[in-house]
Amino acid sequence: MKDKAKAMVLASFAGDSLALGAHWIYSTERIAREYGRIEGYLAPSTNSYHPTKGKGDFTHYGDQAFVLLESVARTGDFDPGDFSRRWQQLFTGYKGYYDQATKATLENLSLGVPFIEAGSTSDELSGAVRTAPLVYAMRGDVQGLVRSVRAQTLLTHRDALTVDAAEFFALLAHRVLAGANPAAAAREVAGGRFAGTAVARAVDKGLASCSQESIQAVKSFGQDCHTPDAFPAVIHLICSHEGSLREALIQNVMAGGDSAARGMALGMILGAHLGLDAIPEAWVTGLRQGAAIARLLEKID
Repeated sequence: MKDKAKAMVLASFAGDSLALGAHWIYSTERIAREYGRIEGYLAPSTNSYHPTKGKGDFTHYGDQAFVLLESVARTGDFDPGDFSRRWQQLFTGYKGYYDQATKATLENLSLGVPFIEAGSTSDELSGAVRTAPLVYAMRGDVQGLVRSVRAQTLLTHRDALTVDAAEFFALLAHRVLAGANPAAAAREVAGGRFAGTAVARAVDKGLASCSQESIQAVKSFGQDCHTPDAFPAVIHLICSHEGSLREALIQNVMAGGDSAARGMALGMILGAHLGLDAIPEAWVTGLRQGAAIARLLEKID
């Protein structure tokens, strides 16, 4: 299980980094025309949302997940105060993109709102998908894992569905690490704790689309950042490419829009399912923070 747990974390970061070069380009025709089939890390163009980033870097989503990994490695657990301090330090003079959730949370903090209550009202999936470090560290304590993933999401995203999505993906990753099939486990998690909820409906929509072509399926759900649209798109990509992490993440990027958030969740689940051998070597060695991630994971163990 340990190797698959490492793959879960590395693949989540790889999903973010692979999306960096074409992130938030909604025209799939433009992506195909300007980049061809994206199979490796790319540096963003100067007129992108991430002009200060380079090949193998993370988007602002991956940067936050890396801060979470540092925090967990330092404390040995999830400490909301430690993570909040590190998160605020990340965005002090940050030279990357600030999304609306980050801006709103920072504004609340500047007004004196306690960090535990300062999260934005954002319903963007990004708040739910930076959790691979927590699943890694707490894979032996599922109840503690649930508490922690919900708490970390609430620090920046207080939308109820987004917080539930964080719990769902963490529980799904936990079951997949234990050997469950991803699609079957998604159905079981949705039909248990989340029966009759928006989470279950999103999972049903995604599973029903498994036989569809991925770019069109993602477009049909919505390529945007918002959890109601992005959630079923992630489920589609999991079930339609569950035998190939590489193809899943490539198809995710080619589908455009907020491919970074989708990619982090997708990488987490299929990394847990398929293990280290499923991650292309160039995606591991090409991560700017790859060596640091490996050291932090060893420290957690």
